[in-house]
Amino acid sequence: MATCCNKKVETPPVGGSVKKVALVGNPNVGKSVLFNALTGAYVTVSNYPGTSVEVSRGSAVIAGETWQVIDTPGMYSIHTITEEERVAREILLNESPDVVLHVLDARNLERMLAMTVQLIEAGLPVILVVNIMDEAEQMGLSIDLELLQQRLGIPVIGAASARKRGLDDIRSAIATYIRGSSGQFVYSRLLENDIAQVTEHMSGSYILSPKSLALLLLQQDEEVTALFKQWDRDGYAALAEKVGEITFDRRESFHLDLSIERKDIARKLIKDVIVAPEKRVITWGERISTLSVRPLTGVPLLLIVLYFGLYKFVGEFGAGTVVDLLEKQLFEAIFNPWVTALVKRIIPWEIIQELFVGEYGIITLGIRYAVGIILPIVATFFIFFSFLEDTGYFPRLALLVDRLFKYIGLTGRAVIPMVLGFGCDTMATMVTRTLETKRERIIATLLLALAIPCSAQLGVILGLLSKAPGALLVWGLCMLLLFILVGLLASKVMPGESPMFYMELPPMRLPQLGNVLTKTYTRMQWYFMEILPLFILASVLLWLGKITGFFEKMILAMTPVMASIGLPKETAVAFIFGFFRRDYGAAGLYDLQTKGLMDARQLTVAAVTLTLFIPCIAQFLVMKNERGWKTASAIGVFVSLFAYGSGYLLNQFLLMTRILT
Repeated sequence: MATCCNKKVETPPVGGSVKKVALVGNPNVGKSVLFNALTGAYVTVSNYPGTSVEVSRGSAVIAGETWQVIDTPGMYSIHTITEEERVAREILLNESPDVVLHVLDARNLERMLAMTVQLIEAGLPVILVVNIMDEAEQMGLSIDLELLQQRLGIPVIGAASARKRGLDDIRSAIATYIRGSSGQFVYSRLLENDIAQVTEHMSGSYILSPKSLALLLLQQDEEVTALFKQWDRDGYAALAEKVGEITFDRRESFHLDLSIERKDIARKLIKDVIVAPEKRVITWGERISTLSVRPLTGVPLLLIVLYFGLYKFVGEFGAGTVVDLLEKQLFEAIFNPWVTALVKRIIPWEIIQELFVGEYGIITLGIRYAVGIILPIVATFFIFFSFLEDTGYFPRLALLVDRLFKYIGLTGRAVIPMVLGFGCDTMATMVTRTLETKRERIIATLLLALAIPCSAQLGVILGLLSKAPGALLVWGLCMLLLFILVGLLASKVMPGESPMFYMELPPMRLPQLGNVLTKTYTRMQWYFMEILPLFILASVLLWLGKITGFFEKMILAMTPVMASIGLPKETAVAFIFGFFRRDYGAAGLYDLQTKGLMDARQLTVAAVTLTLFIPCIAQFLVMKNERGWKTASAIGVFVSLFAYGSGYLLNQFLLMTRILT
């Protein structure tokens, strides 16, 4: 566990050392947008040591000087509750940033200023960024930033980072920041007396102010309490006794009293700072926001988004038009014949030729699948996903589905990894760590492994079944019903209590094209760097399997299984591909469909079974890292058996009813 609130050690500055600026604030206040604006696309994302929480770091040149910029996880208070808040506090204290940018939402200034008070009170080098000013102005709000700056005693900058507004002022404030005397906030006489009694038992110099540490001790912050026990073993007993005495006397009201007093301080700070119109202006974003969270209007809106976004844009345009252009007209007609002839001229050995340009060749199969089939589908999905993300629609979707998700042991917050799973299940499995309880994380991981197809797999399936609307409808209903069924069963079997649901709602707005393209490029870069090596590895293993005869034996072994679910033996090839990546398997189905080897019924059964099929290698490894070998293996076995069982039942049902004949 990383240490927190360490005693301050005076060391001489290292020549040429890079200064640090940390971005802090509640979730959904625009920290990441500001981070990207300051740093550009060249950033690193890694887990904070000892945790599973990701932290983004980048570099920015400000006034000719290089700064390291750190985007911390969302936090609501210095007194930490969630792992994300603990990591944010660790960064503030262990890495001692030269400047702390507290980013808040101008529309919720009073509520979020309570944390500003805590940061200033702790003695941190704070600059306040009042973000989303454009939305506040559209609502008719007028904010006197100069008056707020006078009262707080720190620099206050107005910004709308999504529109690049205020960036120069923020850079200037960072470059010229000089720590001075900030505002002093006084609590009630009773609380100030409690603080004074605790600080009397403190000695030494700390990164946080004694007043802030006293409040954390009185809030029974476990990490701070443990560290004081290490720092001053001789004097800790008296400190602990005094803290225990006060917390016992105030046990029924301390936390509530402190919260009320901080809200009162924030209320006084914004008096005359915010001027609201007599008649509140309701923006178009608020109207759409209201419509999107009400079931009567939210469900039709969701269906419209899915139809035009997933079906028309990703399915028809990405998996249809663009794939046809690249895979058929570029690879099959031009590139593959040319590269095959070239390799055969250069390499005289037929067995080595097969490795590169054979039936399962690295170039003619692996690269063709990755670039000609998968890449355009992933690109169109990430454009769609980034567009929706920037509109602020996903938190509204979380509110809309929260009631339904509670029946399957999840909350509306789980909609974020579920939606992200339509882009990449591997990435979405990592995002499940943001869910509140272990029970919820396991259920979400199971559902991602089972019933959520990634963008490439989804795009190929939409492209395959779009010419037979009945087949597409059957596939969609099967996925929805099985998702709900497994979720209901998992919620009954998995022990634990259902978590509470709360989520900040960012403003609804028109996305900025530059932001959408930057996010799309970054995600595609990550995804492509992950899938291309796996596709090449899969081609090499398939080539080895072919020349050793092992591949043919696998196909023969799987032929009875394929026959039991009504599929031709050639389909076994697509399922073998699916061991490497499920989208690789979907691309295999695309090849079989173009050769006319399957009718509508068989395509539907194959699409359902492959969608439910065992997680790909990358997703399984992430499952192992996040949930452990035992849980990951149990999910893998269950998903495989469930996939073939579902395929068998669906085939029997379609044969009996002759729906797709």
